[in-house]
Amino acid sequence: MANAVLSSPLSLTLTSSSSSSSSSSSKPVSFPLKPSISISSFATIKPLKPFSLQPASRKTIPISMAVAIEKEVPEDQAPPSFLKDSDGPGSGSSIRARFESMIREVQDKVCEAIEIADGGGRFKEDAWTRPGGGGGISRVLQDGGVWEKAGVNISVVYGVMPPEAYRAATASAAGEKSGPVPFFAAGISSVLHPKNPFAPTLHFNYRYFETDVAADAPGAPRKWWFGGGTDLTPAYVFEEDVKHFHQVQKNACDKFDPMFYPKFKKWCDDYFCIKHRGERRGLGGIFFDDLNEYDQEMLLYFATECANSVIPAYIPIIEKRKNMPFTEKHKAWQQLRRGRYVEFNLVYDRGTTFGLKTGGRIESILVSLPLTARWEYDHHPEVGSEEWKLLDACINPREWV
Repeated sequence: MANAVLSSPLSLTLTSSSSSSSSSSSKPVSFPLKPSISISSFATIKPLKPFSLQPASRKTIPISMAVAIEKEVPEDQAPPSFLKDSDGPGSGSSIRARFESMIREVQDKVCEAIEIADGGGRFKEDAWTRPGGGGGISRVLQDGGVWEKAGVNISVVYGVMPPEAYRAATASAAGEKSGPVPFFAAGISSVLHPKNPFAPTLHFNYRYFETDVAADAPGAPRKWWFGGGTDLTPAYVFEEDVKHFHQVQKNACDKFDPMFYPKFKKWCDDYFCIKHRGERRGLGGIFFDDLNEYDQEMLLYFATECANSVIPAYIPIIEKRKNMPFTEKHKAWQQLRRGRYVEFNLVYDRGTTFGLKTGGRIESILVSLPLTARWEYDHHPEVGSEEWKLLDACINPREWV
């Protein structure tokens, strides 16, 4: 008979025993759990007590990862608002309603600018809702004239975060209670990957979060905060481009607080660090999160100003670089840097982690990944080369303005 015990959350150990007295020893064999096997709660399984695994009646053991938000429902057309009626979408006076209005307007403007610069490509739009409230619009332009892949998504989400998702959503949650956390989140997220290796990738994301748990209930206390940022990821360094990009970010920040740009620029350099490589994903920009120590109205206007700065910061650079001639060597280096982009997004990015841990829409979550990327064993650019200059700037962040 074969006995099986869970030797770890990721493997089973089988021991094959014989009823014969001449074969009293058993030999353990470990094998990894396949993704199709699920376990609903390790706390309900006693690892030291073997159980029978009969070939004729194998049962899957449900693996539990709480699905914290409802499954999305495709829609032929997006509704005027994704907010619940209780949030007053018609009045437009609440922070939730005004933030949703802002991100939908920015999505329209950015998509229009991208299509004009592309010269022929058009966004595919998917709209979706959830029965309990919320929804989103995902727009993707793929294999265009300029962009290999451009995604501009907005979402409004109501749900319940498991503790690990709450920790992914906010850096300040480490010492707080660990119960499930009801939440509201709205945001716009975009990643734009051009074809030309001399044209930089752009990422921007602006979001508003609320947790709905009362202070005396299990889970996190009731909170609100803003987060977001805009950052540039080129494969080659054109100093005038990077300076222009950072100057636009600084101008937006300076309208609200002269300390915002230096603070959020450093935060960006620190956040987008690929720790296992010891280098940054790109050449930075601004990044902030858990921002609630200022007036809520002021932060709404600040997030709006930053989101509206995306087009003037980025499109002029694209217009200068999108038609530059390049070689296979240039393209191969771009693909290597795309590999770094993938590594950061799948290993470290909090937005990706949060989406995966709350059962978010997978196509929207992973739209940030490029169509193509490349990994070479032990690759090092020649010291002093244009490729080396980019890598050096990623390892040693610079002050651009």
